[in-house]
Formats: sequence, structure tokens, C-alpha cells
Amino acid sequence: MPLDIIIGAQWGDEGKGRIVDLLAKNANFVARYSGGDNAGHTVTVGSATHKLHLIPSGIVHEHTIGILGNGVVINPTTLQTEIERLRGAGVSLTPERLRISYAAHIITPAHRALDTALEKSRGAEALGTTQRGIGPAYTSKVMRHGIRAGDMLDVETFADAIKAQVEETNLQLTRLYDAEPLDPQQVAVAYVEFARLFAPYIDDTATILHHALRQNQSILAEGAQGTLLDLDHGTYPFVTSSNPTAPAALTGLGLGLGHIGRIVGVTKAFQTRVGEGPFPTEVSGDTATRLRGTGENPWDEFGTTTGRPRRVGWLDLPLLRYAVRINGLTEIALTKLDVLTGLPEIQICTAYRDAGRTHEHLPLGPANLAPFTPIYETLPGWDEDLWDVRAFSQLPAAACNYILRIEDLIGVPVRMVSVGPEREQVIHID
Repeated sequence: MPLDIIIGAQWGDEGKGRIVDLLAKNANFVARYSGGDNAGHTVTVGSATHKLHLIPSGIVHEHTIGILGNGVVINPTTLQTEIERLRGAGVSLTPERLRISYAAHIITPAHRALDTALEKSRGAEALGTTQRGIGPAYTSKVMRHGIRAGDMLDVETFADAIKAQVEETNLQLTRLYDAEPLDPQQVAVAYVEFARLFAPYIDDTATILHHALRQNQSILAEGAQGTLLDLDHGTYPFVTSSNPTAPAALTGLGLGLGHIGRIVGVTKAFQTRVGEGPFPTEVSGDTATRLRGTGENPWDEFGTTTGRPRRVGWLDLPLLRYAVRINGLTEIALTKLDVLTGLPEIQICTAYRDAGRTHEHLPLGPANLAPFTPIYETLPGWDEDLWDVRAFSQLPAAACNYILRIEDLIGVPVRMVSVGPEREQVIHID
């Protein structure tokens, strides 16, 4: 069986969690390979809504085994909270069902304090980070003085490493940012308790997954954030601190080439993003309110992690084509088509214009989108309610034409379309 990869094709928040949940019913393992608790996946099962930030969303299927790979940075507080919340909802989360890579790096209060101080120091140039310590944790990793999950297996050495990290960070907080220092002893004591709690979960997850593939078991790799937030390939510097694109699934899980099956790019039927940075197709006013929602429903456009209202706009096909190329997408899962119901017309960005030139593809990647003006194609909308539609043939003609036009312009088939937040509200297209 192959390694299937689920990728966000926009700026994150595309609805990957519910697509992972859908496909996980046929998977043996669900694995996170990058990012930290700055990600947020929402899965709705009947009357229960699960909001997850670290644990793979496919874990709500009782037959799956969840993996937090070496490419993930782990906030133990968040992980403990999620385990307890899921257990309270009746989801079994024993160490046999959730394994943590010994090579995954640990986020500490020092990382979070430094993240907040850094963002505050940027003033008007702030990046809009979640201030959860993700960037500083990856910085520690790259500078080769990070603390890994495997270090928790030796409690005394782990406690000493935590204290040393806090003491070093205190120098930066007080001398560079005029921020309050942390108590090294207090942090170390708290993290020793985490070490005792999570030691049974820590394992060589790369070997586990390798053997699973050799035994013809299936693995679903769950991406966090989205292609346009990739550290190398996104709208730099308004990006995350890791690589949420498809090739990173291999390095983030410790797997070699040769096992990849489907690469599913998840995209909304429109465009959203949280935080600062370029957004060529962004809209405001009544149209923005119409696309975003009011926040009264859990599936409205407000960040799962931050609660911030998302910026919204029309679907951007030059950026989607870019995501297809960077990830090698084999298919598209189009989410939230139902949100477009009731709009008399729907705009779709087919290309960009700058200095009299037209670009269907980005000339120098997405880092600087400011010079570009979107070129729109206008498609007719539809008024029919899609909530109970379960087949492509049941969709209004205008909705079908919208999907087919997207396929035609990006060269990749749309295989799934969601028309609501529930598991069964996904149309499969052969």
C-alpha cells in the first residue's frame, strides 16, 4: 500500500482535517510531518466537533495509529490538553495508538516568550505569527541546540537541558527585548512531569512506518498549514517556519522515495488567509462578510488556532497552478463549495497583469505579489442549496461548470467536493 499525502494548496485553513478524516477510514496510520500547534484542523463527526492542533485529525477513527514525525515541533502542554480532550470525547489515545518520534523537537516556554518578544519588536513590520514558539523552536533545531523528544527518556539530563535553554533565552529577553525573564527551575520542574507523561509514547516512528509499508499497510501523511506558507516556496517572509509541501513529508517522517501514491491538494472554492502578507484577490465589504461568515458557526472563516477572522477573496488560479507544480498534485479536493451559493456572479482569477504583461504562472514565485493585478473571469452563480447534494450530477449546472472550469485551467482533476462540514457532505467524482 502507498503513502498518500494530503496537502494544503493555499495559505492553510483549506479544510484538510475533514479530508484527512474522510480518507483515514482506509488508512492504518495517520502521520503529521511538519509544523506545530500553530496549525489547526477541525473535524465534525455528528454533533461532535474536534479542533486539533498537533494530533493527526485522522485519529478519531478508532482503527488508526497516529504518528507525530521528526519534522514536527511539539508543545507538550498542547499535546496533553488534546489527549485529555479526545479521551473525554471517547477517543482512545493510549501509547499504542499515538507514537512520537524521538527526533521531534520540543517547544518550551522560552521559545514562546522569545517569539512574543520578537514579534513585538518588529512593530509595524510584524509578520502576524501565532506567537506559539514555532519559529524559535525551529531556530534551535537548525542551530543544533534544540531539545528533542528522545531527551525526555533521561529525565535528569532533560531537566538540565531545559534549565540551560531558559537561562540562555533569558539573556536575549532581558538584554535585547527588555522583556521579563522566565524562572528556569519552575520551567524545568513542569517539563520533567511532561517527560514522565510522554516517555511511553516516544519511539522510532520512521522505522515503524517503514515496516508498515513493507507489510502493505497504508499511511496517510497529514500536512499542516499550506503551500503558500512554505518556508522556501511560500509568500516569504510571511510564511511559517517549516515546509508543509509534499516533498517534506518524506524528510518529516523519515521515509525514502518510492512509496508515494496520491498527492491530494485541498483548496477552498475561494481564497483565505490569516495574518499579514500579499493577497491579490482579497475582497472587502459585503462580499467579504458573505464569504467569511459571522463566526456563529464553527466552520465560518475564523482561525482554529488564533480565532482571528480570516481574510477572504476569490479563488486564485495562478497560485493554485503553482501549488500543483510544487507538490506534484495528482488531484484536488475542493472544499466549501456551498459557501458560494446565492452569489449572482463568481469571480475567478485566471492570470495576473503587471506592466502590460500577462502571467498565467508566477515569474519569480509568490514572494512578491504586490506588482500584480488579478485578471478575472466572471462565472454565473447559483441559488440552489447544496447541503443535501451527494453526487456531481445533482449539482446545479453553474456549480458543475465552476468545478470543470477550475479543472480546465489547472490541468488536475477535482476528485472531491465538500458541500458542508459533515463527513457525508463530500461528493466523490470519478
